[in-house]
Amino acid sequence: MEFWNNIYSQFNPIAFSLGSIKVHWYGMMYVLALLSALFAAKYFAKKDNMGISESVLDSYFIWVEIGVILGARIGYILFYDSHLSYYMTHPWQMFNPFMDGTFVGIRGMSYHGAVFGFVLATWLFWLKKRVNVWGLLDLVAISVPIGYVFGRIGNFLNKELVGRHTDIPWGIYVDGIFRHPSQLYEALLEGVVVFVLLYMYRRFKKFDGELIALYGFLYAIARFIAEFWREPDFQIGFVYGGWMSRGQSLSLLMALVSIALYVVLLKLKKREKSPF
Repeated sequence: MEFWNNIYSQFNPIAFSLGSIKVHWYGMMYVLALLSALFAAKYFAKKDNMGISESVLDSYFIWVEIGVILGARIGYILFYDSHLSYYMTHPWQMFNPFMDGTFVGIRGMSYHGAVFGFVLATWLFWLKKRVNVWGLLDLVAISVPIGYVFGRIGNFLNKELVGRHTDIPWGIYVDGIFRHPSQLYEALLEGVVVFVLLYMYRRFKKFDGELIALYGFLYAIARFIAEFWREPDFQIGFVYGGWMSRGQSLSLLMALVSIALYVVLLKLKKREKSPF
């Protein structure tokens, strides 16, 4: 257990270097997250005979990945970054991977910003391709949690989004403070648990779009719970009542939107079946 408790002092977040460019384990995990989600989508589309071709998925993947990256970065600036005014007057710096001439990568991504970018990209893709967008989103719902596991492991390896102070035996030292490995809790709750629930339920879905609505609700609840072990963003702290983090407040909003989406889609389905 001592090795685990002190893992950061024995682990290099940089996997290898290509000249002056340092490739981090986090970046590799991010790529693995994207590819695993794509391959999972192709697998389930074929396994469940969803009528969605690989060419459509490949094209959709490119669209949403652009939307996710833009949304995640811009969302972080809007929701969490303390230098918002600077980025508003220097917007090109949001995606500048260099600092003082040194390659540092693009740091700071927001999941809830990524969701907005994903929704916008999906809408634009539907306008162009006119596919069964709700069936496509249901496929996304059971594929994304798989990739999300790798994303949270990447957060852990990059020593970011750290947990709160604790005295549990499996805690880890982060810059001298003993903390929860909250990134791994999130990998379990937001990734594994959400995937298992949706995977088991997918055969019982009653209408297209049900799974993506359930995903939004389940993720929001999992994230809300996991944030009790995660240190609030240092530049923001707690935002409501001295106990709720910004991530929790956004998750509650996401849960409400998901419930509203479920109700709307259910009513539309009942209206289609009604003879009047």
